[in-house]
Amino acid sequence: MLAARTGTVGNKNAEETLKLRKQSVLSLGSRERALKSSSESGKEGRARASQPQQRARRLALLRELEMNWYLRVCELSHEYTIAYTTGMPHRNLGKSGLRVSCLGLGTWVTFGGQISDEVAEQLMTIAYESGVNLFDTAEVYAAGKAEVILGNILKKKGWRRSSLVITTKLYWGGKAETERGLSRKHIIEGLKASLQRLQLEYVDVVFANRPDNNTPME
Repeated sequence: MLAARTGTVGNKNAEETLKLRKQSVLSLGSRERALKSSSESGKEGRARASQPQQRARRLALLRELEMNWYLRVCELSHEYTIAYTTGMPHRNLGKSGLRVSCLGLGTWVTFGGQISDEVAEQLMTIAYESGVNLFDTAEVYAAGKAEVILGNILKKKGWRRSSLVITTKLYWGGKAETERGLSRKHIIEGLKASLQRLQLEYVDVVFANRPDNNTPME
């Protein structure tokens, strides 16, 4: 009797265990299908969300291609720039917003002194054609003659003023007390005189040639 009962109970437990296993397998299968379906839905959602971004990138690329084509037709693309054709690197001049060549040509001692006007013109031509756009002078260089020579060369060459960065310096403008230093009077009058010698309407930068103890920096 005991053995029979034990066998019956054992069979019953085995059937229940098998049933539970089947339910577990079915449950796991359902969960996997649910996860797979959720993953696919997520991928589809992300794909739909990325479609506007992809479309925007394609439009931006198309606009860039059209702009590059137009610039090439007008010979204004990067390949036609002076920096590219000459290999001259440029950099920002402080916070002025000006882009200047890494090399510039100064006129101290040389223009109006050590070299002739013809040699000065040759030097400026070589510099400009090599990508130099920064030319510096001062009211005191050769007592103003350096500015005169520089202005004559610029006028003769006919280079676009917008392609040049011309700088000059003020401090020593003459023998009178009001013709030297950094007073408001001398800055205004000295700059007007420099522009007349340079035959220009403006210069890009005016430097103080040295500090003036009589004129506070403020």
